[in-house]
Amino acid sequence: MNDMSLTNLQAGTTMISAAAIEALAGRLRGRVLMPTDAAYDEARTIWNAMIDRRPGLIVQCAGAADVVNAVRFAAENQLLVAMRGGGHNIAGNAVCDGGLMIDLTPMKSVRVDQTTKRAWVEPGATLADVDKETQAFRLVLPTGINSTTGIAGLTLGGGFGWTTRKFGLTVDNLLSVDVVTANGELVRASPTEHRDLFWALRGGGGNFGVVTAFEFALNDLGPEVVAGLVVHPFADAPSVLKQYRQALEKAPDELTCWAVMRQAPPLPFLPAEWHGKEILLLAICYCGDPEAGEKPTAELRSIGEPIADVVGPIPFVGWQQAFDPLLTPGARNYWKSHDFTELSDETIGVLTDAVRQLPGPECEIFIGHVGGAAGRVAVEETAFPQRSSHFVMNVHARWRDPAMDRTCIDWARRLFEAAKPYAAGTAYINFMPEDEIDRVEAAYGGNYRRLVEVKRRYDPLNLFRMNQNVRPIEERGAA
Repeated sequence: MNDMSLTNLQAGTTMISAAAIEALAGRLRGRVLMPTDAAYDEARTIWNAMIDRRPGLIVQCAGAADVVNAVRFAAENQLLVAMRGGGHNIAGNAVCDGGLMIDLTPMKSVRVDQTTKRAWVEPGATLADVDKETQAFRLVLPTGINSTTGIAGLTLGGGFGWTTRKFGLTVDNLLSVDVVTANGELVRASPTEHRDLFWALRGGGGNFGVVTAFEFALNDLGPEVVAGLVVHPFADAPSVLKQYRQALEKAPDELTCWAVMRQAPPLPFLPAEWHGKEILLLAICYCGDPEAGEKPTAELRSIGEPIADVVGPIPFVGWQQAFDPLLTPGARNYWKSHDFTELSDETIGVLTDAVRQLPGPECEIFIGHVGGAAGRVAVEETAFPQRSSHFVMNVHARWRDPAMDRTCIDWARRLFEAAKPYAAGTAYINFMPEDEIDRVEAAYGGNYRRLVEVKRRYDPLNLFRMNQNVRPIEERGAA
C-alpha cells in the first residue's frame, strides 16, 4: 500500500500516508477499497450512468462503528466525503471524485416487531428489502415506486409513493434515527433527543450526518391491493387528464393515481401495433378494502376509451416492483421537477406539447398524485415543506447513447421552464439534478433558515456537502 493524495474540502489535495490508511482498515469490520482493487469499479458504479466518478478511497461499512471510523478519518483529514446508500440519487451525490466514499450498501438489515408495528432498518436496505420483510406481517411503510431505490436517501429527502395519501410520507412515519454527526459522534435523534436534528433529517437530505439506523412506525396493509394500469392513446391525453384531475378532487386517501406519458414499451397486454407509440398511462393503487375502492377506481377506469385496462387484485410487493423494468440501472438519466397545487389547463398543454417532442423511447413524464394524509401535516413540523402540493411532476429524460446528452437534457430543461409559471415554487430534492444547487433554498421555502441553523450546529465545516447542500452560512456572509 502506498501513500495517497485525496481530494480535500478546500478543493485541493491532502497526502494520506499508507500507515494511516492501514490503521483505518484495521479498525473496520468492513473493508477499504482502493482504485487498484478488483471490487472498486462495482462499488463506485451507481444507478445513473452519467455519473462516472472515481473516489480516492471507498470504505465499505459493516456497521455503525465502521461509519464512525470513516467519518472521523474524513473529518480529521478534512477530506471530501460522499455517502452511498442505494445510489439512486439523480444528482449522483453518492460518489465523489478523489475523496472518501462511505459505502453503506453492506448494511441491509430490516427487523420488524409485529406487536408494536415498528421496523428498524439499516441504510443499505432497498425498498424491496423493506417491503418483503414488512409484508410478511401484513404491514407497510410508505415509500417510493421503484423497489431498487435505497431507503436512506428516499427517507432523508421525504419519500412518497403509492401509499402516501393514506399513511403520509416516509418521514411522517419516522420515529428515530441513529446518526453519525460530522465530529464522528453517534447520537440518537428523535422527538425527545436532539430534536432539532431529528426535525432536519425529516426532509433535509444528507446534510447533517450519516444515518446508521432508522426506526419506523408501520401500518396495516396487504398482502394484496387493487392496482394496475389503464392505457390511453396519447391523442386523448388532454381530455383524459382533465377528467383525471376532476376525479381526483374527491378521491379518498386510499386512492392514488399517477399519470405517465411516454412511448409504449412492449408490454404483454398491449396490442403490438401500439408498441413504440405515444401513450398515456393511468397507474392506479387503492390501498384499502377492495369493495370500498370499487367506486373511485371505476370512475378513473371509465374515463375515455382506453387501449387496455389491467387493474385488479395484485400482491403489494409486486405492484411496488411494477415500474422496475423501466428504471433499470445502466442508462443515462437527467430529471427536472416541479410541484403543482393543481393540474391547470395550461400545465396540461405544456406537458402534452412536450410529449409530442419526446427525444427518445425511454423519456417520459410522471405526474405523481400526493396530498391526503401527507398534506395534513403542518409545513413547519418537518423539514419537508411542500405539504400543499397535490401533484409532483418528474420530467424523466433517459437514454443510452452519450451523443444524445445535449438533446435529451435540453428537452427536459425546456419543459421545466415552460411549466414554471404554473408551479408552486417548491421542489422534491430527491428529483433535483446536480445543476440545481441554486434552487435548494427555494425548495425548502420557509424552512430553509432553520435548516441553516441546524447545519451550522452539527456540521459547521460542511463536511457533508455531497447532497442538495444546505450551507452553514452566517447571516452576513459565508462561514
